[in-house]
Amino acid sequence: MSFFRKKRLFILLIGLIVLVAMIGFSLRDREDLTTAEQFIKDTVGWTQSIVHTPVDYVTTIFENINDIKHTYSENQLLREKIAEYKSLFYDVQKLREENSELRETLKKTKSVRSYNPIQASVISRSPEQWMEKVTINKGKQDGIRGNMAVITSEGMVGRIETPSEFTSSVKLLSGFDQFSRISATIARKEGNDIFGMIEGYDNKTGNLIFKIIEESDKDLKEGELVHSSGMGGVFPSGLPIGKVQEVKPDQYGLTRTAFVKPVANMYDINNVIVVERHSGNDNATSGKDE
Repeated sequence: MSFFRKKRLFILLIGLIVLVAMIGFSLRDREDLTTAEQFIKDTVGWTQSIVHTPVDYVTTIFENINDIKHTYSENQLLREKIAEYKSLFYDVQKLREENSELRETLKKTKSVRSYNPIQASVISRSPEQWMEKVTINKGKQDGIRGNMAVITSEGMVGRIETPSEFTSSVKLLSGFDQFSRISATIARKEGNDIFGMIEGYDNKTGNLIFKIIEESDKDLKEGELVHSSGMGGVFPSGLPIGKVQEVKPDQYGLTRTAFVKPVANMYDINNVIVVERHSGNDNATSGKDE
């Protein structure tokens, strides 16, 4: 082995010995570090700080972006859930209203057994004739005939105008004119009943026009209930029509006209009862007095 190779090997061994000695020296518990150790430690710490700060900043940005995405997804999910709950709430409210209406209709059906009640539902209503006509899902096959009275749980809403085999057109009270009249009365316990005719509908006030037939000193009071009288030969008697809102005499003071607000909701009609009394006098006409 040449001298130079021996020299390099000797230097390498000496270096390893010094390195091991320095490592062992540095691993001992000491309060003070050497100048070289302090320099190396500070240099490494400063370098780590320079590298760690931007890395930590970038990492924080990505974490915030992920948090925003997660929050957005949660908000979208919550919005969808809220929309579902609102829809469910409205459906439940609608079902409750329909259930309540059906219960009232059933009660009314039981109370008008003597009128041959036929339950029906509104299946169509034209926007152009919303306050004039509706179509129900019962027709001649179900025993429906023209001019039969149509009521809800609240009171009378109209009469059968045109029945077909399986459906029927109903003319509403709010679509009545001078050619569609109902014999009506205000019944009183004292026996001094007031009789007249429902002769049309006032679109401006939303009231039926009740023309008093008999002229006497009997006073009509606001809030008195007007029923069908059953004297026309078509409609049953005792069907609630409306309540008196106002009474006006004619220009000569010879006759009086009462404006009657329908007891039934003419705007929202869903379930109805078509009635006809077994026998006896009833009332309502189309084009003639009753």
